[in-house]
Amino acid sequence: MANQSIVTEFLLMGFSDDRDLQIMYFVMFLVIYLLALIGNLLLGVAVIFNHHLHAPMYFFLVNLSFSDVCFISTTIPKAMVASLTNNKRISYAGCAAQVFSVFTFAGSELALLTVMAYDRYVAICHPLQYMIMMNWGACLQMATASWISTLIHALLHTILTFRLNFCKFNRIEQFFCDVPNLLMISCTDKTINQILILVIGITVDSLCSGFIFISYGYIFSAVLKIPSVQGRYKAFSTCTPHLTVFCLFLISAVFAYMRPQSLSSRTLDLLSAVLYTVLPPLLNPLIYSFRNKDIQKAVWKMLKK
Repeated sequence: MANQSIVTEFLLMGFSDDRDLQIMYFVMFLVIYLLALIGNLLLGVAVIFNHHLHAPMYFFLVNLSFSDVCFISTTIPKAMVASLTNNKRISYAGCAAQVFSVFTFAGSELALLTVMAYDRYVAICHPLQYMIMMNWGACLQMATASWISTLIHALLHTILTFRLNFCKFNRIEQFFCDVPNLLMISCTDKTINQILILVIGITVDSLCSGFIFISYGYIFSAVLKIPSVQGRYKAFSTCTPHLTVFCLFLISAVFAYMRPQSLSSRTLDLLSAVLYTVLPPLLNPLIYSFRNKDIQKAVWKMLKK
């Protein structure tokens, strides 16, 4: 240990060493990044400047759009710069900041989707009490609790990861600072980290996912009791975007972190991380826009102006 130098910066894995491919990846990620930014910002602005959309569901949707913008901005710009300049270095502090940001915004996505499931449950199962149960005070408290809990969760993971020593080997086999890859190159015993990450991850993910599935169990039971076909369709149409977004986020995250080692390879690890960090922020505004006529009208009205 005394003969090993302490790491002060890390090297991220690029998508290719071929210059032409690097330029192609830069252009591809630039287009994806701009589409995600424009989609989420349009969605947020449309809700903010249309008073008839000032409802709890859209309030949480604006929070989700903000989280998506921050989430994709945490990883993709750095990857684009690395592809354009072929500079894959990231400082020790920059790596820690990236870990903290990824956990914050990925966690906020899951927390907000959980709160939005509760909003849909109250709206469909207790419609007469909706404005009482989902008043603005309650909405602000739930949104604040979501953000604070994810910040604490992210801070805990960041502290646990960077209390470790990184000696000599500083190449991260990923295009951003990802905790599993950081643990692989640490020269400290990381058993406690692995156990805590597994326990915290399973507990938090199970609670949130379980709450969402239970909420939708009650929702589907209530919707099927609606006598008119039009009423059932309207009720389902308000839930479909949220359920689609949650499934997209869950499937991409599970594939990135929970797949068996037999399916692990450098290329597949890179691809799964791209799906996990890019797909939800890119597709969330499209899913909500396509399935929600009120948002479509608000966006078109704003674009015409």
